[in-house]
Amino acid sequence: MKRLLLKTAICLVVTASIVQAQTGNQRRLTDRDDLYGWEAVGRLDIGEQGFCTATLIAQDLVLTAAHCALDKATGEPYAPGVLTFRAGLSDGRSLADRKVVQIAAPSDFVANNPVSARRVRRDVALMRLEEPIPYSIANPFALHSGRLSGTEISVASYGRGRTEAITRQRSCRILQRGQGIISFNCDVTLGSSGSAILAKSGPRWQILSVVSAVGSDGRRKVGYGMELSEIVPELKAILHRDAPRPAVTIRRIQPGSNRSTSGAKFISSDGS
Repeated sequence: MKRLLLKTAICLVVTASIVQAQTGNQRRLTDRDDLYGWEAVGRLDIGEQGFCTATLIAQDLVLTAAHCALDKATGEPYAPGVLTFRAGLSDGRSLADRKVVQIAAPSDFVANNPVSARRVRRDVALMRLEEPIPYSIANPFALHSGRLSGTEISVASYGRGRTEAITRQRSCRILQRGQGIISFNCDVTLGSSGSAILAKSGPRWQILSVVSAVGSDGRRKVGYGMELSEIVPELKAILHRDAPRPAVTIRRIQPGSNRSTSGAKFISSDGS
């Protein structure tokens, strides 16, 4: 099984083909009732170039694929403000729009390299939003931990032919899992990159993987994602390390007065 997984992963070919929605297994989420519980899924607009799918994992953190967050021409993360996360976008309306102001991706991920098993394993990015999205608007998804019960998974994404509303495939299955790669038979297409592969944990779905690529094993269309348990903490550490620091100012306070003249020096991290 591991040998087959590695062989098919190395032979991945990104395809622009569209597989028609399977009646009864996919649902377009358009009104508020449909979106309930799925508000944290959003379309990630890449300027005027295109879009991917992304998912909130904290009020101000979004998870997606690294190839959605890096400029292929330069290999660098997109500049602050280029990417926009549109939570729960449905027919032109989103529940919240937020600009992306910070991006963390693995240093060994090369944006313009061809698809390969190694690339899929590292194709993850974590992004900080300009301001948090309140829990009252969207409840972030947790990352899956512990053992997975069964092979049933779900995916909610945007994609070519379904750009204006989330399409949720309620049930698809893991095909193989090993060597840091997960393959699955969920219906993904262009634009689905970066969407969360979700596994049930109690009453709520949790993020098991992120859609990186779609290819073929010679018999059928197959989607590929990666294991997240080690890479997400790595990306959180990068965000923390590189986060902009608040400006520090020094004020001279005259004892017994609120005037800034001379006397003791106080340092305030918020500038007050």
